[in-house]
Amino acid sequence: MHLPSPKVATMKIDRGSETTRLLGQTNAPPSENNSELSMNTSDCAQVIVPEEIFFTIAALGVLENLLVLIAVGRNKNLHSPMYIFICSLAVSDMLGSLYKTLENILFIIFCKMRSLTCQGALEKTMDDILDFMFILSLLGSIFSLSAIAADRYITIFYALRYHNIMTMKRTLVILVIIWAFCAGSGIAVVIFSHEIATVVSFSVFLCFMLIFILSLYIHMFLLARSHAKKIALQPTSLVHQRANMKGVITLTVLLGVFLCCWAPFVLHMLLMAFCPQNPYCICYGSIFHMNGILIMCNAVIDPMIYAFRSPELRSTFKRLFCCRKPSWT
Repeated sequence: MHLPSPKVATMKIDRGSETTRLLGQTNAPPSENNSELSMNTSDCAQVIVPEEIFFTIAALGVLENLLVLIAVGRNKNLHSPMYIFICSLAVSDMLGSLYKTLENILFIIFCKMRSLTCQGALEKTMDDILDFMFILSLLGSIFSLSAIAADRYITIFYALRYHNIMTMKRTLVILVIIWAFCAGSGIAVVIFSHEIATVVSFSVFLCFMLIFILSLYIHMFLLARSHAKKIALQPTSLVHQRANMKGVITLTVLLGVFLCCWAPFVLHMLLMAFCPQNPYCICYGSIFHMNGILIMCNAVIDPMIYAFRSPELRSTFKRLFCCRKPSWT
């Protein structure tokens, strides 16, 4: 086994601010980091992704999600609670893409062009801001998915009272509460990131939210058919029920993509917190940049899912690109 080179370790710290903050490594003196690195051994080479790839994927994520926001804003037929929550998810994805773009820009400005150690007061402040954006993106995504799941649940099991329950005013209040909680949690995680309890609590909270969403799924899929029979006498109940189940399937795909893209990073965070000197944990950490690519790919994939699953949104995109006068204005 060989020691990881200081250059690779430094690049990992500079370009992976969210992990270093969450694990409290940026607050440690350089001598302590070097002593820890000298004790860690691994046969796995660090996987480095060029900045151009990060910029390209991040730019696509920002543009695609911005297009979703514009489409929902311009089409009055999309002014419903579900699409409002989808816009919230799009904002979360944009924050994730912007975070990585700004991180790479600041890395080039402060570390490459100025040949600094990236440990000054200004650099640490910017690092904290970027970490806050990252946590806000992660929490915003999971809460937006939870809100969409709850909306689909109400649509299926309280179909006749849905419009009285999910009014636009209540939808906006829910969004304000969600983002206020996400902002407060993001600040707390950044401040207390050096505590292992913070990492554990953060991971447990994410698992709890995922269990909540999965519980809604199981209940919806098990009882949706029996509920459809109860309201079968309604003239439009069959079409309405099919549309609701299509929304549930769309949410299932979104959740699956979210888990595939974010789970590797959460695993990395836990491994670096509990076994930072274990060769196997270090070996997994060598693909950290690939985990960052997956996170940004989530922002690129989500709008494609919206467009593929929603004919109304897909037609809105076509009208926007073709510059045709929409029928909904």
